[in-house]
Amino acid sequence: MNIKIIKNEQEYQAALVELDQLMDATPGSPDADKLEVLALLVEKYEDEHYPIEMPDPVSAIKFRMEQEGLLQKDLIPYIGSQPKVSAILNGKRELSKDMIRKLHKGLEIPYEVLIQEPNSEYEEQRYDVKDFPFRDMVNHGYFPGYADVYKAKRVGERLLDGLFAIFENKLPNPVCCRHSPKPVDENALLAWQAYVLHQTREDTLTANQANGMNQNFFETLRQFSMYETGVMLVEEHLNKAGIHFKIAEHLPKTYLDGASFITPKGSPVVALTLRYDRLDNFWFTLFHELAHIKLHLSEDPDQAFFDDTYDDEKQESEPHEQEANQYAWEKLIPQEFWESKLLPHIEDIDNEDVISIADQIRVSPAVVAGRIRFETHNYSRHVELVGNRKVRVQFQS
Repeated sequence: MNIKIIKNEQEYQAALVELDQLMDATPGSPDADKLEVLALLVEKYEDEHYPIEMPDPVSAIKFRMEQEGLLQKDLIPYIGSQPKVSAILNGKRELSKDMIRKLHKGLEIPYEVLIQEPNSEYEEQRYDVKDFPFRDMVNHGYFPGYADVYKAKRVGERLLDGLFAIFENKLPNPVCCRHSPKPVDENALLAWQAYVLHQTREDTLTANQANGMNQNFFETLRQFSMYETGVMLVEEHLNKAGIHFKIAEHLPKTYLDGASFITPKGSPVVALTLRYDRLDNFWFTLFHELAHIKLHLSEDPDQAFFDDTYDDEKQESEPHEQEANQYAWEKLIPQEFWESKLLPHIEDIDNEDVISIADQIRVSPAVVAGRIRFETHNYSRHVELVGNRKVRVQFQS
C-alpha cells in the first residue's frame, strides 16, 4: 500500500482521483483498506486547508426555524418579545447572554455557533437584573458610562458581572443589625458593598490599620466632631490609619446607615449612607463601624457588618452589636464621665447643660444630645442640637 501524508494541493487532487477509483472496492479487500486510510488522509488535509466556517448566529437560528417549521412568534420564549425577535433576525440587535442560553437549551443550537467561539461553553447566569434595584443602581452611578436605564438593562448581566467581579469569587458573610421587622434585600446590600469596594481602588492608605487605631486616633477623631466642618476631616484621618472611608447612598430595602468590612486586598472599610442626615447619627455610626473593625473584623475578616443604627426603643441583643455600641459610646463619651456627671441628672439636663458638658469632654454637642435622646427614648429633646441636615450638604459641596 503506497500511501503517504498529503502535503500540497497537487497531492490532494491526485488523492481525490484515486479515492474515486477505489469507491467500489470489495469490503475486506486490500483496496478497501487502502480506501479507508486514504479517506482519512483526505479528510485531515481538508480540515486543515478547507475549514467549514460556522454559520453566523442569525443564519443558524433561521436554519433551525426552517427545520422545525417555526414562526417568528415561536421564538418569543427564547428571545423575549416580537419586536426583539424581529430585531435579532434582521441583524439590528445582538443576542444577550440570556437569549443565548435559552436558544441553546430550547433549540439545541451549539454555544460555539451562537457566540462564534470554537469549543465554547457558556456559564450559567449568575446575576439577573430582575433580582436587583437596577434602576436605582444606574441612577447612583454604579455603572460608569451608563446613565440611561434602558441601555444599561440591555447589557445588564454583563454590567452586574463586572460590578461583582470586585469580590474575586469570594462573597462576604453578612451580619445585619436591624431595628425593624421589614426584611432586608440582601441582593441590594451586596450590590451596595460591591459599589463601595470599587470606590476604594484609587485610595492611598499610608499606614497599617492594626497600628493606626490607638487611643490618640479616637481622641483626635472625637475632637473633629467639635468643628463645624469636622466630617470633612474624617476621610484623611482614616486613610492615614490604613482605613478606607466612603459615603454611598443606601439602596431601597437595605435600611442601612453604615457598614464595615475588609477588601479582598485586606484593608478595612467604613462606609456610611447618611440615610439620617444628622450629626449625632453620623458620629455614632462612624465610631460604631470602627468598633467592628477594632473588635471583630480582625478576628473574622470574611464577615461584613451592615448596621441600622436608627435610635429606637429596641435594645440590641446581638453580642457583636452590643460590644460595638459600648465601644463607640465609650470613645465618644467616657463611661466614667457619663455615669458620674450625666446619668444621675439625665432627666433635668437642658440645652445649655449639653453644650457645657460637650465642651468639657471636647466633643460635639450633637453627640451628647444624641446619647441622652437614646438613653431616655425621648427624641423630642434637644432637637436643635443634633445637627439636622448638616452632614449631607458638606459632602455634596
